[in-house]
Amino acid sequence: MDYRGGVPAVLEATRNTTRSLVRNETPARLRLWAALVVLAATALLVATSLVMARVQDQVRIIGREAAPQAATAADLYFALSDMDAQVTRLLLTGDSDALAGTRVDAQGAYRERSRQVDADLHRSLTTAAGASERAVALDLLDGLAVYRQRVGQTIAAAGGGAPAKTPGTLPPDALGYYTQATNIVHLRLLPAAQQLRDAATARLDLAYADKRVTESTGYTLALLLGGALLTLLIVLQVWLARRFRRSWNPALLTATVLSLLLVLASMLVLSAQAGRMSSARADDLNPYLALSRLRAVGYDAAADTSRYLVSANLALYEDGFTSKSGQLSAELGGLGGAETLRRWESYRRDHEKVVALAGTGRTAAAVDALTGIRRGDAAFDFAYFDAEVGAVTDVRKQGFDRALRGAEHTLRGWVIIPLVVLGLVVVLVPLGVRRRLAEYR
Repeated sequence: MDYRGGVPAVLEATRNTTRSLVRNETPARLRLWAALVVLAATALLVATSLVMARVQDQVRIIGREAAPQAATAADLYFALSDMDAQVTRLLLTGDSDALAGTRVDAQGAYRERSRQVDADLHRSLTTAAGASERAVALDLLDGLAVYRQRVGQTIAAAGGGAPAKTPGTLPPDALGYYTQATNIVHLRLLPAAQQLRDAATARLDLAYADKRVTESTGYTLALLLGGALLTLLIVLQVWLARRFRRSWNPALLTATVLSLLLVLASMLVLSAQAGRMSSARADDLNPYLALSRLRAVGYDAAADTSRYLVSANLALYEDGFTSKSGQLSAELGGLGGAETLRRWESYRRDHEKVVALAGTGRTAAAVDALTGIRRGDAAFDFAYFDAEVGAVTDVRKQGFDRALRGAEHTLRGWVIIPLVVLGLVVVLVPLGVRRRLAEYR
C-alpha cells in the first residue's frame, strides 16, 4: 500500500490543529493578562488609599491632639510657676502706698494665672490618655486647692488687722503659711505638671514614630505594587505588539503613564509632608516647648529673688536662683537668640544688686530696686526679657502651625486621587484588549 500520499495530509491536519489550539489559547492568555493588570491596579488602589488615609489621620493626631496636649502641659507648668511668683510679688509689697500699683498688678496677674491653670487642668483631664495621667491631673487639682488655701491664710496672716508692715517682710505666722504654699508648688504641683509634660512629649514622640512607620510602608507598597503593575502593563504591550504586530496600544500606553505618575506622585507627596512635619518638629515645635519650659524657669528664678527678700535672706532661694539662672544662660542663646540671652543677663545683674542691698540691711531699697518700673530696675528688665521670650515663642508656634497646615494641604484629596486614577486604569485595560479579543469571535 502506498502511504506517500497520506503524509502531506497528516502534516496539514497537524498544522491546522496547532493553529486552532494557538488561536483558542490566545484569547485566554489575553484575558489572563488583562485580569492580572486589573488585579494589580486594584491592589495598588487599596494600598495607596489606605496609606494616605492613615497618614492624614496621623498628621491630624500630631497637629490637633498630641502637639496641643504637649503645649497645654508646658503652659500648665509655666502658669503654676508664675502664679506662685505673683503671690510672692504681692506679699513683697506689704502695705506700702508707693507699691500699691505693683500690688494691684500682682493681684490681677495671680487671678489670670489661676484661671489659666484651671483651664489647662480641665483640658488635661479631658484629653488624658490613660488612668495614670488622669490620676496625676486629679492630684494636681487637689494640691492646687491646698495651695490656694495656704495662700489665703498667708494673705490673711500678713494683713488681717495687723499693723502696717515694712515691704519685704512677713510676720512669722504669715511666713510659715507662705513657706508651706511655695513648698506645695515646688514639691507637689510642679513635679506633677512635669509628669504630664513628659507623658505628652512621649505621646508626641510615639505619634511621629507611628507616622514614620506608615510612610515607610507606603514607600514599600508603592514600589512593589506600582512596580508590579507597570511591569505587567509593559509586558502585556510587548506581547500584544509581537503577537498581533501592532507597534503600540493607545489605551494601555495611557494606563501605563497614569500608573507611573500616580506611583511617583504618591511617593513625592509622602516625602513632602514628611519633610514638612519633621522640619516643623525640629525647627519650631521642639524649640517652642523648650522655650515654654525656659520661660517658666525664668519666672521661677525671678520669684526666687522675691522669695529671698520675703524669707529674710534665706540662702536656699539665692542658691535656687543661681541654679536656674545658670540653666537659662546655658540654653537661651541657642533657643531664643542672643537678644533674649542679653535681656536675661540684665535681669541677673538686677538680682545681684537686690541681693547686695538686702545683704547690707537695706531691705526697703532692695524692694524698690526689685519692683521699680524704670529701666535698670528688676521688674522692668524682667518684663523686657519676658516680652522677648514670649515673642520668640509665638514665632515658633506660628511656624509649626504653618507647617501643619502645609502638610494637611499636601495630603488633601489623596484618598480620592488614587481611586480616580487607578479607576481609569482599570477601565482602560479592557478597552485596550477589546479589539484584539474581537478578532477571535
